[in-house]
Amino acid sequence: MADENAPFIAGFCDERFGKLREQFALNFTERRERGAALAVWYDGRVVCDLWGGWSDLARQEPWSRDTIVNVFSVSKAFCAIAIMRLVDAGALDLDGSVAEYWPEFAAAGKESVTVRQLMSHQAGLPAIRAPLPDGAALDWPIMTAALAAQAPWWKPGTAHGYHVNTFGFLSGELVRRIGGRTIGTLLREDVAGPLGADIHIGLPASEHHRVAEFAWLGNAAKPEINSDDTLMRWNTYWNPPGFSGAHWVNTARWREAEVPSTNGHGNARGIARVYAALANGGTIDGVQTLSADALATAATEQVNGFDIINQRPSRFGIGFQLTQPERPLGPNPGAFGHFGAGGSLGFCDPQARVAFGYVTNDMGPRWQNPRNRALLDAVYASL
Repeated sequence: MADENAPFIAGFCDERFGKLREQFALNFTERRERGAALAVWYDGRVVCDLWGGWSDLARQEPWSRDTIVNVFSVSKAFCAIAIMRLVDAGALDLDGSVAEYWPEFAAAGKESVTVRQLMSHQAGLPAIRAPLPDGAALDWPIMTAALAAQAPWWKPGTAHGYHVNTFGFLSGELVRRIGGRTIGTLLREDVAGPLGADIHIGLPASEHHRVAEFAWLGNAAKPEINSDDTLMRWNTYWNPPGFSGAHWVNTARWREAEVPSTNGHGNARGIARVYAALANGGTIDGVQTLSADALATAATEQVNGFDIINQRPSRFGIGFQLTQPERPLGPNPGAFGHFGAGGSLGFCDPQARVAFGYVTNDMGPRWQNPRNRALLDAVYASL
């Protein structure tokens, strides 16, 4: 039987980043990591590409070089890139109304909601009030129709709250209405394919054999719903049931569907490759992911302060999480990216010329995760 206390680690790490390899190993031996991969670019080249641990729940199958895994909200950054590519093309105006592109969205008082508000978690649509059946999150027309009909939970533009699972449907329907493609198709054809990045929203069945099983702790117990705010926060995560992945995450239906906020799949190498382009002004090896202007817009602060969904501070640009004191992306003010449930993370720091990808198949702390923080600190200690 395999020894679960002796992690399998492979790949390479530049000698200058020896502290990073040490912390990656300590994640397994001291921080109870199950399986993970880590990739870092520095100054235009790969300096770390490591993987280790186990890809299955039984801890029998070693994580391989090409293992991919559900990265949860890390994929929100890919949604932001898709939207900003439409801005780059002149097909979308961030200050235009969402209803201009998606007429049904104007229902229930949303006719003036702007794309900018939508993409910075200010639209008041983190949850759907009407109960939806289990599995509805895998049905695009059901989800987008429900969101079009939903009244905002707060007056758009007056507050912000993390649109945990609705963000991808909202941004993805804009992408579909404007360009006629799903957000996963745009990602594959315009971003991942040209970059050679192993990232996906809507994973073909032919790739399922290399997906790591994710260790989810189970469904949450429903609290007493004694206020509209309590209902809003519960429904954000649990209407429809399994909205965040929960009991669906290791199924073929989940992997094949497009739930863009939540079910992106990829490996650390692919995530870091995307952020290497962003760290370099939007272009790498002759492939332009975003123009410098679109990238600067996306990384500019839109909201900063108390998040009424997660009840703690948050800071967003256009779709990207921005570095903040409570959960820093290194020491520099211009760093941006996105965390995912369990601790997965993709980000870049253009000032330090760093791009970073980390993925895991274990549900570690969602906030202030000690595993990704140890890796972050080791990167900057090595510069």
